[in-house]
Amino acid sequence: MPSATARHILVDSETKCIELKEQISGGAEFAELAKQHSSCPSGSSGGELGTFGPGAMVPEFDEVCFNGEVGVVHGPVKTQFGYHLLEVTERS
Repeated sequence: MPSATARHILVDSETKCIELKEQISGGAEFAELAKQHSSCPSGSSGGELGTFGPGAMVPEFDEVCFNGEVGVVHGPVKTQFGYHLLEVTERS
């Protein structure tokens, strides 16, 4: 069964999500921004979600985690929780 390891930043607006993505593109550290801005409890650990299989996350997340490019910051990804920046760090 496939598995993915990912980290994310969860914010309440698409605008904020895009701002943070631009900061990361400009060289800001993903984990630091997660600690400062993410409303998910994972923010305190740099947005790390660990390793999981298909179906463990909401469908919008699964779509990126199992089909998106690894090592690239994807987003904004809208879910019922808000807007995410999502980086798949490993996939097997």
